[in-house]
Amino acid sequence: MAAGSPPLLWPDWPAPDNVRACMSTREGGVSEGAFASLNLGLHSGDDSAQVRLNRARLVQAAGLPSAPPWLRQVHGTTVLPAHAIGPGDAPEADGVWTDQPQLPCAVMAADCLPVLLARRDGGAVAALHAGWRGLAAGVLEAGLAALPGASSDYMAWLGARIGPKGFVVREDVRAAFNRPEDTAAFVGLGAGQWHADLGRLARHRLEAAGVAVHDSGLCTFSQPAIFYSHRRDGPCGRMAAIIWRVA
Repeated sequence: MAAGSPPLLWPDWPAPDNVRACMSTREGGVSEGAFASLNLGLHSGDDSAQVRLNRARLVQAAGLPSAPPWLRQVHGTTVLPAHAIGPGDAPEADGVWTDQPQLPCAVMAADCLPVLLARRDGGAVAALHAGWRGLAAGVLEAGLAALPGASSDYMAWLGARIGPKGFVVREDVRAAFNRPEDTAAFVGLGAGQWHADLGRLARHRLEAAGVAVHDSGLCTFSQPAIFYSHRRDGPCGRMAAIIWRVA
């Protein structure tokens, strides 16, 4: 990474040699105010020229072969092949995958959980956006179903997201998760409120599918100098988690 480049998080996981992955932080960009400084979200309310410059900085800092296709994320379960997205297109989806080299897959987040998937033989990769709505609706299962091969062929990395101490939810969120193993992901606070653990909810679903899970354990809410957090700050920037095959 060149001097002055945005600092990036590089997953600590046993990914195949031909797979690269990283996650941006809020540091190293040109945006100002609530969006300071490496905001990657064009629809966040930030100046679009600054966002485009931030995206270019990210491409250079990460050594990406090209800019990734950027999705319009809607907390759903649509997962698209990156190699079918046209240049400049921004389709509505919450996940993207590819089995082709030199084609980055990216999702953005500012409290929701970014999940990166890599096949153990390096043959395919995916990036999924998993907030509580997406988790409850099955975005992880949809991503695994879209990928070639068996779910047990894959490993996952869980990126920075809001931790349970910062994620207080009401009964409607708790009721959206009805698997027996989900109970442990919620700690009651009384008055119909709960601490919710997105990472634990995702781990249960991935491991049930045979996926090996590697968790960053990083919390966006508790580290304002490093991460954006919509729950903490309201309007704010977006970070990106990216994965690609070099060959």
